[in-house]
Amino acid sequence: MKTIQELRDTFPRPGAVEWLGLRPARRAPVQAVTVVEAHPLVGLIGDHGKLAPPRLTALTGEAGEAGRPANAPAIPGGPGRRQVTLIQAEHLPVIAALAGLDEASPEQLRRNIAVRGIPLLALKDRRFQIGEVILEGTGECHPCSRMEETLGEGGYNAVRGHGGLTARVIRGGVIRLGDEVRPLSGAVT
Repeated sequence: MKTIQELRDTFPRPGAVEWLGLRPARRAPVQAVTVVEAHPLVGLIGDHGKLAPPRLTALTGEAGEAGRPANAPAIPGGPGRRQVTLIQAEHLPVIAALAGLDEASPEQLRRNIAVRGIPLLALKDRRFQIGEVILEGTGECHPCSRMEETLGEGGYNAVRGHGGLTARVIRGGVIRLGDEVRPLSGAVT
């Protein structure tokens, strides 16, 4: 018989990226894209107008943000907890049904990545890889009052429990449509 930790570490198969989107500015429409670049200091380049930070000069000791080792534990409430937002593609029809709509899209929910085939909430408090990028699930992505604007009256409650996952970027790189989503061993402690 497996322990609870062994059960939590067992996934039937990897998932896949079904949709990618960036929000160029606050309250601006979400734009679907085929590729995004993730950076550990800022999240997704182009999301909310974020740019890659200038190169830090390590040898001169000039002011700059100190990096954290990739294997360092999460800092509860620490910086960048919502750098990336993910949604379970399988939940979109459920949200639509609960909101009384024919369909719901990741754009309406203002998420960055829609994933299919792997339970997102099982990635909370653990590291996972999408393409060449390593993310760390930092919490549930709860709905906001904007859901009433985009989904109509009751939209907030339609998304409750189905809003997805927030994550921080641990190792940057490129994420493309169709990239595999694979949990890395063990939860973050």
